[in-house]
Amino acid sequence: GKPSRTVLRGEEGSNALDLPDRPSDLQQRDGRGVRAGNEIAKHFAGNNVDVIIYAVEKSLDSYKFNLLHCKQTFISQLKSGAMGARTIDEGAMDEKSGMNFSEYMALLSGNTDLLDKAKLEKRIASLEGERKSFHKGRRDSEFKLETKVKELGGNTAAIEAMTEDWNRFLAAARTDKDGNRLNAVRVDGVDSTDEKVIGKRLQEIAKNATTGGLYKPIGELYGFPIKVVSERMLKEGLEFTDNRFVVEGNYKYTYNNGHLAMADPVAAARNFLNALERIPSIIDQYKGKNEVLEKEIPQLQEIAGKVWKKEDELKQLKSELAALDRKIQLELAPPTPEIAEKENKEEQIKPMMEGASQIHNTASNRDPTKDFITEHIVIGRPSSQLSDENRPRGIKM
Repeated sequence: GKPSRTVLRGEEGSNALDLPDRPSDLQQRDGRGVRAGNEIAKHFAGNNVDVIIYAVEKSLDSYKFNLLHCKQTFISQLKSGAMGARTIDEGAMDEKSGMNFSEYMALLSGNTDLLDKAKLEKRIASLEGERKSFHKGRRDSEFKLETKVKELGGNTAAIEAMTEDWNRFLAAARTDKDGNRLNAVRVDGVDSTDEKVIGKRLQEIAKNATTGGLYKPIGELYGFPIKVVSERMLKEGLEFTDNRFVVEGNYKYTYNNGHLAMADPVAAARNFLNALERIPSIIDQYKGKNEVLEKEIPQLQEIAGKVWKKEDELKQLKSELAALDRKIQLELAPPTPEIAEKENKEEQIKPMMEGASQIHNTASNRDPTKDFITEHIVIGRPSSQLSDENRPRGIKM
């Protein structure tokens, strides 16, 4: 009743004679063996699965790996949202693979310089990513530093202005025999000094005032103007007018967020005295903020002043990559006509070896298909005795 031993019990290894057209197909094919529940590998192969890919040096296999590499890079960029990036990070075929596509292509080319180039490019891409992250972090620190320095300056200016208001209030305030400050509030249109009468008048203003969003003076306390402002508010989907009161110095000070006590006229009349007496507590709040900022600013200054220490290493690697790239280009460059003609003459005077056919390998008559056939020999049988259908498709790597 078990449809497949490979599916249900696992496999010790897999062999691939061809390359698929999609990177996902290559991962899926390897994943049939590299998976949880592979009892064959667990009990008989040390819990390891050999994934063998057959490929031929200097053949179309190298082109297929290059094509897979380009596809996988494009897919990775789409998933990570990095389509606008100018550099490409060499991603591995899967999370546990030890080689990426560039290293496979370098290995298949038979040129160790290409493998060195792939490693250099990978190291350079890693350093450039690290440098990008470093500069981004430093820019963030510089922005935070600038913001906190401005905040510190604003807090310091606010402390000075509020201290000036407090000193002005202390100089003008009168006290009774017990040392309590007297509420010398004055409201326009009210001649009485009785707090209850003044409070009722303030409650009427709170109910009926409409200033259109402007601060309108209605009285004063110890030389500090008292003002009311009408604001349109929404509550439970209904619009209404909210009147708030402030006592104004260098800043506008409020008590109970500017709302009067509508149930107690005396408490309503003492609203502005209470607002001025809150100045020292507000100053203390700003001082506490400044203490925190004074500790954070030196740390941000140290971060913003740092220099990335691997810039010289990155320049050196780029220089080595440029030199290696020039070397590879020279090796891949076609021979000059004089050298090609000389090689042809030397080939013509060489004696023909018995049982072998002559192969012309010049730039003008070279056939990639024939070179592919003649460059690979199966051990134990001469290549000339193999038919086209019996010739090997690749060699084991």
